[in-house]
This record gives sequence, structure tokens and C-alpha cells, in this order.
Amino acid sequence: MSPILLRPIREQFEHNRVIRLLQVRHRRRYLVGVNLGDEPEATGVRSGTGLVYPDLVLTNITGARRVHAIVEVETAESVNHLEAMAEWVHFAKVRGAFYLYVPAGTTDVARRLCEDHHVAVTEIWSYHAVGDQMRFTMTYRSRRAARSAKAALQKSKAASKKVERAAKTAKRTAKTAKRTAKTAKRTAKTAKRTAKTAKPARRATKTKTTKRTVKTAKRGGKSAKRAVKSLRRSRKRR
Repeated sequence: MSPILLRPIREQFEHNRVIRLLQVRHRRRYLVGVNLGDEPEATGVRSGTGLVYPDLVLTNITGARRVHAIVEVETAESVNHLEAMAEWVHFAKVRGAFYLYVPAGTTDVARRLCEDHHVAVTEIWSYHAVGDQMRFTMTYRSRRAARSAKAALQKSKAASKKVERAAKTAKRTAKTAKRTAKTAKRTAKTAKRTAKTAKPARRATKTKTTKRTVKTAKRGGKSAKRAVKSLRRSRKRR
């Protein structure tokens, strides 16, 4: 919301369009409060001892419902000292990031105004229309925001590496299990073959032993018969 009461109709239309596009862009991750003239309820946030009403208020969906950031959209007419003193100074005191969107070609002016009025802006974005589409480009990021973004990126990379390592370990484990299963299968086949080979050998050994026993018994029988005959002959002679 701007202290400038009347913008040119074309700029006001562009201003509202950018706000609606940003609303759609951010609502996937945040609860988005919009402060436009056609909104039934205004979304205010505390700044110091009072309330301010930026164009967009982004509130965290997960965890504690805290304000993540506020967004202010300016047009060419509203990038000036009056706007910086009346609104930007107060927006920078809100607990959360402050994102400032200005038309392409006014980013340097916006940055100088922030420096002149000690406005701790988090990011400055430019926007411009390309046909029916609106393009957004970040032209400035504070050191603190840059450090936070770098830390988040490193954390994300570390998490990705951890997931990659876990995936590789799981892959290796799967391969090892597969090899173990193959080895067990081969061992089972070998044991089966060994068992089949052992059965005929046992049968052959058993048969040979039986035959030898029978032959030995027959010889013993013949020897006994001979002994009986010899005994009978001896008695007859007497």
C-alpha cells in the first residue's frame, strides 16, 4: 500500500498485476496475505509500536506461524524519497525479510534511497513485461541474506550428498545380497549333485560286500562238508 493516493491508471494496473503474480508465486510455500483495495480484510504486521500494511505478507505454513517476509511493489512514480521515508523505513523494522520490487531501470535509484534512509532491505527485484509475461530479476541481496542463502545451499548439497551415499550403499548391499544368493544357489546344486553321486557308490559298495560275504559263506559250507566226509571215512576204516 502506498501513500501516493493516485497513480496513473496504467501504472496502477501494472502494480496490481505484479502483486497478483507474486501472490501465486509464493502461495505454494507460504500463507500469503494481500493488501489491495479490493481485499475484504487488510493484513497488518507489527513494526516497532505500530502496524504496517505492505502489499504482501508471507507467513510460514509449517512450524510456528511467523512472518517470513513482507513484499512491497513500487511503480516508476513511487520510487522516491517520500515513499522511502513513509514506508520502506518502517517495513525494514518488521521481524522478517523485506523484499522490494521496482520497475526495471529504477533499481539503482531504489538502492540509493535505501542507503540514504538506512533501510535494511533484504532483496531488491526488478520487473518488466515481455509480451503477456512478467519477468522478475533479483538485482541486490544483503550480505546477511547472501550468507543465509549460501548456508542453505551448502546444507542442501550436504543433504543431497548424504542421500547419494545412502543410495550407493543400498545399491552395493543389493549387489552383495544378489551375489550371496547366487553362491547359495550354486552350493545347493553342488550338494545335490554330490548326493546323487554318493547314492550309486553306496549301492555298489553294499552289493560288493554282500557278494563277498555270500562267497565266504559258501566256501565255509564246502569246507564243513569235506570235514564231515573225512570223519565218516575215518570211522568206516576202524
